[in-house]
Amino acid sequence: MDLGLKDKRALVTGSTGGLGYATALLLAREGCRVAINGRDEGKVKSAVEKVNRETSAQAIGFAGDVSDASVAEKLIQQTVEAFGGLDILITNTAGPIPGSIDSLDEAAWQRGIDLSLMSHVRLIKAALPYLRQSNHASVLTFTSYSVKQPIQNLLISNSVRAATAGLTKSLALELGKDGIRFNSILPGWTMTERVKELMAFRAKNNNTTVEEETAKQTAEIPLGRMAQPEEFANAAVFLVSPAASYITGALLNVDGGIIKGI
Repeated sequence: MDLGLKDKRALVTGSTGGLGYATALLLAREGCRVAINGRDEGKVKSAVEKVNRETSAQAIGFAGDVSDASVAEKLIQQTVEAFGGLDILITNTAGPIPGSIDSLDEAAWQRGIDLSLMSHVRLIKAALPYLRQSNHASVLTFTSYSVKQPIQNLLISNSVRAATAGLTKSLALELGKDGIRFNSILPGWTMTERVKELMAFRAKNNNTTVEEETAKQTAEIPLGRMAQPEEFANAAVFLVSPAASYITGALLNVDGGIIKGI
């Protein structure tokens, strides 16, 4: 199936590893021109080199922490200057720190809001003038299955990512008239560094091992395993592609069936 992505211009934030990198790589394999972003300049350079080595598409990179209010507009401008426009914006960030209501102070909450809500708001707002000029404009936010089913000890993530899902749905309703599609993917447990860190946090709190905590979490997944980042990327790349031209306002579970609600 031709997804129609050849020569489309995309920015994927948080894309030096995990879900973001897998998505950027697959976009490039489909012929998309991709801007990669992350906080660490060395990791950005390495990710760009890998994408350019493994695909024939153009990949470039820009370092910057999207939780910083000054970074979003700069990233959009850099991408537009390099590519001459923007067709696809994928907003992805690291997750907020785990913890309970008693252990999380107000500073932690504010960091979580800047990281997992305001980064999406700022990037989208800065990108809109250019997306409005595209014939195939698409925005995809990465959230979490915690939007529909809260996860223990991830209080900030459970709360703030739900707001990002609300943002995505609202913008789909408001900006459909401009021809811009907005969707979100709600990933479940996927084998990324973030998940490994969460398993280590649980192991420390429960006086168990990472392997034991991983096995307990996997037992709750109907498919009986955690996902690979590439499986998530397959869904993400389809949603932002012209092949999904009539899909907007979707909150897609890519979770192995772990969400129990209808």
